Amino acid sequence: MVGISESEREKVREDTESDGTKGSSPPGYFLELLNRSAISLQENFHQTFGLLYYQNAQIFSELYTDLRNYYRGSNVNLEEVLNEFWARLLEKLFYQANKQYFISEDYLECVSKQIETLRPFGETPRVMKTMVTRTFVATRSFVQGLVVSGEVVRKVSQVQLSQECMRAMMTMTYCPHCRGMASARPCANYCSNVMKGCLANQADLNTEWRHLAETMMQVAGRFDGPSGVDSVVLSISTRISEAMFTMMDNIEPINNKLFQACGNLREGGTSSTGADDIVKKGKVTVEDRLGTSTNKMEKLVSDVTMRLREMQPYWVSLPSVLCSDRVATGTGAEDKCWNGMSRARYFPEVMGDGLASQINNPEVEIDITKPDMTIRQQIMQLKIMTHRLKNALNGQDVDFQDTSDDVSGSGSGVCADDVCARSPRLILPVTQRPVEYLPENKKVKASANQNLPGIPIYLLSLLMLLLRR
Repeated sequence: MVGISESEREKVREDTESDGTKGSSPPGYFLELLNRSAISLQENFHQTFGLLYYQNAQIFSELYTDLRNYYRGSNVNLEEVLNEFWARLLEKLFYQANKQYFISEDYLECVSKQIETLRPFGETPRVMKTMVTRTFVATRSFVQGLVVSGEVVRKVSQVQLSQECMRAMMTMTYCPHCRGMASARPCANYCSNVMKGCLANQADLNTEWRHLAETMMQVAGRFDGPSGVDSVVLSISTRISEAMFTMMDNIEPINNKLFQACGNLREGGTSSTGADDIVKKGKVTVEDRLGTSTNKMEKLVSDVTMRLREMQPYWVSLPSVLCSDRVATGTGAEDKCWNGMSRARYFPEVMGDGLASQINNPEVEIDITKPDMTIRQQIMQLKIMTHRLKNALNGQDVDFQDTSDDVSGSGSGVCADDVCARSPRLILPVTQRPVEYLPENKKVKASANQNLPGIPIYLLSLLMLLLRR
């Protein structure tokens, strides 16, 4: 028997769980749907078509294998896969319906070439191709969007902080302690200017990050509804069954046209045509016996869309997020906070977002003519992915892109003499609040992640959110 055995079914279930966290995310749930559709076809075709299915089960299993491979990113042309499937199915059904004849391989090849003009399966191949292609292209591109987003976050989180940024961070965070004002917390606008300067390049991701999120939300909108993922994937076996009955119901006129195109056949096979037995059984609607969707995709899409919407302002909101738990607040805070020089009001205006807006930043010296190249590369990755997602909305195929290149870096920072000139002590920045002092003649070295611990934490949190939700 060629089909899906019990061991293979178990492998399918394990495959679903390992690829998609037991269907708890759109990527995993899509594989779950696809595997349920394959098993449902096997069970129902066994009852409906009997020996015909067993003798030709390989072409059905290979169809689902190709669909899975495409979804996972293999270089598979969906239209070619579907065209090949229908051509092979035509050959198999023609052979089964004409077993009283000797039929050579060359003759069957001629038969398959007539599929466009003959249209033995009615409109089903055309309709199915349109629906399957749009659904699979949209789903795979959406998953790729999640992967690219996660890669962007990972690589940006590795960008080295500049020496100027670390000096500004040192002045804001530790100089009050050096000057005997340990209780003084940074002024809100002062912290904003430091963070906006330090994260100026990251803020330039904002425009393309928003575009990507908006486009992904549009793609996600294709996942539910009457023509959504559930109905398309779970209806594959039903459509194939209907197409097979369409051909068997019209086998005589189809045979006549094929005999005209490919030549007459010589009798000498078995006496039974095989077609009558199939037609007599009547049409059976293929059912999904392995469970119902119960609006699961709708809920998943709603949840992912909400998360995408929340993350749209992510890059420009980082300064306020990182300052929120360290700045002075409450009554009189504006006059008693640390402004970088003393405990007093901070007067400079808050800079805008992005590199170009930092030309007059009073806290962080930045050369706006030298953008960080790693971040510029990630901006380009976002643009490319957004373009591919827009193509996917129009049903155009999307190739997975290579994001294997890795950019990493680390930096060190020292509280220089001209920064904390009157500082009797320096502090190693291992937490968000100072907890211990080092001798003043001790050089302090720290990585970029240590100087700004909140940034990688938030970035990695987003990465986990993108890949797990």
